[in-house]
Amino acid sequence: MDVMPRVSIIILNWNGWMDTIECLESIYQITYPNYDVIVVDNGSENDSVEKIKEYAEGGFPVESRFFEYTTGNKPLQYVEYSLEEAETGKRTERAVAHLPSNKKLILIKNGKNFGFAEGNNIGIRYAFKVFNPEYILLLNNDTVVDKNFLTELVKVIESDEMIAFVGPKNYYYDYQGRIDVINFAGGKITMWKGGSEHIGVRKIDEGQYDCITNTDYVTGACLLARREILEAIGLLDPVYFLYWEETDWCIRAKNAGYKLVYTPSAKIWHKVAASQEGNVNKFFFVRNNFLFVKKNATNAQFAVFLLYFFGFKLWLLIGSSIIYKRNAKELLSIVKGSLEGIKTRSSHNPPDHDDTCQVNQPEE
Repeated sequence: MDVMPRVSIIILNWNGWMDTIECLESIYQITYPNYDVIVVDNGSENDSVEKIKEYAEGGFPVESRFFEYTTGNKPLQYVEYSLEEAETGKRTERAVAHLPSNKKLILIKNGKNFGFAEGNNIGIRYAFKVFNPEYILLLNNDTVVDKNFLTELVKVIESDEMIAFVGPKNYYYDYQGRIDVINFAGGKITMWKGGSEHIGVRKIDEGQYDCITNTDYVTGACLLARREILEAIGLLDPVYFLYWEETDWCIRAKNAGYKLVYTPSAKIWHKVAASQEGNVNKFFFVRNNFLFVKKNATNAQFAVFLLYFFGFKLWLLIGSSIIYKRNAKELLSIVKGSLEGIKTRSSHNPPDHDDTCQVNQPEE
């Protein structure tokens, strides 16, 4: 029997242990046979690490509408690393190396919050060094996965060596009580607006997005990446810290000539709102919007973006903060993010032509 390609799954946790253990339990019930689970704790300020270890030991049964908790693989054997140990390779996980995928867990404690980009990079570097996987899967901790999702993702990426990233159909975890409402079925980037748009968002799944298609980006909530392409284009840009980092990654892969693909046969459910609120988040969203366009737009696109942002988008954000939310702190975060976005220097020279990818998109 052929050995399936090895996949290292990176899950980033920050104060979200309840989401993380539900995500872990769904992963340990998947049908794919050859994977490693690496949880990177990004300096949690609560008892997340202890709760995750308690789950691994079988002391924390998980309740979910998406699966039934199983004791068959408990206790999990886990190896706990400090950041220094994970980065320098001073230890190995020989104690768990012989165990099947659903019986082991790697836990890396960062000690501080490095953000989404560098937090995931720490897990990726560790996986490259220790497990030598063919593929890396980034998975948000506030997701639950279908049992066959990884089998389907690997099947698609294995079909074409030019595919860099592949993503699944994302559903809302709970949309007004429903679990069949789509959050992501591919994506489209409009560079002059500095905008990325999920296809199919808030639509009930009636099979209208059931074709494998090229896409402008794959959301970082669940993204399967080919190792050799990551070694060619580099890891996530840590300057982003939060928001736009995976979209930037996708643009870099496309500019290098690789494909990004959405497949409907792989499915996950995402607690979308859990990671999108807060004044700090609004700062990074606005600042990084500037950074993303600076790095990836043509000069003409960037000029139009500035007109669009300061002539329309900024005022829309300000109006939402003042009129609807009455949130002075959010308003301040938006203004600070805009100013910081203008000042932040790009480490990337923009292309001298419009490199927008033409993709086949389903009719909405």
